[in-house]
Amino acid sequence: MEENKLYTIQVFTENIVGILNQITAVFTRRQINIESLNVSPSSIKGVHKYTITAYSTEETMNKVVKQIEKKIDVVKAHYYLNDDLFLVEVALFKLSTPLVMAHPEISRAIRHANARITEVNETFCIVALEGTTEHILDLFYEINKVKDCILQFTRSGRIAVTRSCQEEVSRFLHERGEEI
Repeated sequence: MEENKLYTIQVFTENIVGILNQITAVFTRRQINIESLNVSPSSIKGVHKYTITAYSTEETMNKVVKQIEKKIDVVKAHYYLNDDLFLVEVALFKLSTPLVMAHPEISRAIRHANARITEVNETFCIVALEGTTEHILDLFYEINKVKDCILQFTRSGRIAVTRSCQEEVSRFLHERGEEI
């Protein structure tokens, strides 16, 4: 039996109300949990890019992408493994300033992770970090060793570009003779 792997699905659509619901419904029908979701305009005018991560088998992911591509407002969809992409996430940590000051190992962990302290006041400090999920979680677990130090934490969805020179959608549109 094929094992579940983390896939990144990139979906390019026209900017139409309700298309996100149509895309996520495909995952819901197959009982696949979406791990992260990021939506933004793409480099192509009028086309939006959805970057979705989910654990599944390749066979199931192939079916999901084909179902998504059947949606009328979807231009192109494709799935990737981590090695096929340049990817990054962003995290913000709101930390207790008194606890950061009392535990120098926290400052060392922040420096070691190449995170940035973006704001400091008497009550809290904000730390920003960009990197892979694993890199971000490593810092989270290191800081979390000090009880009550993390006041708030949030992590963005994955953003990614392919390792190829052009995105699949650019090639697809070029083959159809449409202007990019």
